[in-house]
Amino acid sequence: MEEQAAIHMPRKKMRGEVIVLCLWLCTGLVAGDWNILSYITSKREDDGNSNVEFSLRNYCESWRMNAELNNIRGFEVVPGECVGYIGAYMTSTQYEVDVQLAAEESLLFLTDNFQPTGDAKDAWIFDLDDVLLSTVPYFKMHHFGGTKTSRESLEAWMREADAPAIEHILRLFYLIRGRGLKVFILSSRAEYLREATVENLIAVGYHGWTDLILRSEEDKYTCAEEYKAKQRSKLVHGGYRLWGIVGSQWSSLGGYTTARRIFKLPNPMYYEY
Repeated sequence: MEEQAAIHMPRKKMRGEVIVLCLWLCTGLVAGDWNILSYITSKREDDGNSNVEFSLRNYCESWRMNAELNNIRGFEVVPGECVGYIGAYMTSTQYEVDVQLAAEESLLFLTDNFQPTGDAKDAWIFDLDDVLLSTVPYFKMHHFGGTKTSRESLEAWMREADAPAIEHILRLFYLIRGRGLKVFILSSRAEYLREATVENLIAVGYHGWTDLILRSEEDKYTCAEEYKAKQRSKLVHGGYRLWGIVGSQWSSLGGYTTARRIFKLPNPMYYEY
């Protein structure tokens, strides 16, 4: 009967509710504080609907999980009420364990499937930010993605060449090199950041990559997924066999040219287009 009543609700009233919801959500997006939990809670109370009870922690964990699964896309900021949870996760033992398991699975895949051919054309691709190097110190200054940042601000931080290594991936980097694969670093960073990037990589222990591929001026306005797929396509046309990709963004893993396996590291702080 409640469903029938909702179906027969006057159009004017329904339109009003839709407009209010739309305005509320848009306001939340602009302000950088979605506050959708408050809306859902109040709406449930108004409707007398208590089928699912959940806490703020439940909601924020669900938001993080759905962002990782690529169900939530294109977000500009982390929901304001979840900033504390995202920050706690990105600096937690759980994050370290999640990264470690991804690294172990990458190595297990190679152990089970890879046989060197001896032609120096077997390759592995690592993304850079929040894969080889962590941007957590930068985003910590910006509420772990809870406030909007600018490219200029992020690049100024990158020029300092002080990003820490992600230790489990540093070990994976050398284990993969030790198997005889060529390592390519494919990043959305601009070409003019090359000197600072190389300095940072060497300072934290990375050596011996085959190529560091950065965005040229020509690719400046190309979306990340298309740009990275194009660069992988160049490698394939150069005769390389791409065994794996490790990235923290889905844009690093998708597209028309990919590898035999992709490995996604957790990163709910931002969304790269």
